[in-house]
Amino acid sequence: MKKEKIYQHIAFFGLRLSVLTIISVLGLILWFLAKEGFSALSWEFLTQPPKNGMTEGGIFPALVGTLYLTSGAILFALPLGVFAAIYLTEYAYQGRFVRIIRLGVNNLAGVPSVVFGLFGLAMLVEYCGFGPSILAGSLTLGILILPTIIRTSEEALLAVPQTYREASLALGVGKWHTIYKAVLPSAIPGILTGSILGIGRAAGETAPIIFTAACFYAPRLPHSIFDQVMALPFHLYVLATEGTHFEKTLPIQYGTALVLLGLVLGINLIAIVIRTGLRKKMR
Repeated sequence: MKKEKIYQHIAFFGLRLSVLTIISVLGLILWFLAKEGFSALSWEFLTQPPKNGMTEGGIFPALVGTLYLTSGAILFALPLGVFAAIYLTEYAYQGRFVRIIRLGVNNLAGVPSVVFGLFGLAMLVEYCGFGPSILAGSLTLGILILPTIIRTSEEALLAVPQTYREASLALGVGKWHTIYKAVLPSAIPGILTGSILGIGRAAGETAPIIFTAACFYAPRLPHSIFDQVMALPFHLYVLATEGTHFEKTLPIQYGTALVLLGLVLGINLIAIVIRTGLRKKMR
């Protein structure tokens, strides 16, 4: 018994140390960005376009472009991912074919984002004729986050007790009505978890939008889904690697990084609040 308690204390200590390390690293990153970038934040910084070779002004076009691209990616990937998960868990025969599909989805989730960018360039920009645009960038980002949404949605659907389905079917309710009224409401909190992960990744990716949507500078906001846009990740990349006045743009770089992080955290917080509210309603 003493050995088991010792092992238990060692395991708990290791878990606590891991959590503390993760929180410390995250806190250090947040503190550093806040320390370096807070001075650049102002109302003008958030509402004005870049000026004087991006050494002055703000990030408003890049902020709007990021919102457009992220919203388009979620609008494309979320319904498609949820419907694919429903088919794989509720309708498809659980045989070799489904196992191969799941293996492919898992492999796609680990593919580097630059590969998706090259696919978007070849298929959407060139072959489909969309050109570098919001549409091409949103679809590319949607394809990028689709495997994550499918897998998390599957796990959420599988976590719903089988008795929910059996009770609904025993009352004479059809298959789809059972899924829509009994299974999906219970799985929505888990599905939102996948959406949160997808939003965070879509908002922060640079490689896919370099090939499909982002531009160095846009003098005006986009008027249609076929226009190019500025985006916060690409804007930050440009300032850090291609700027001719690096020292002048350094505060803008940190400010842009801080806004991007705040945007992702804010969207995630909204989704978490919605998920928590849905869980409370289910109890």
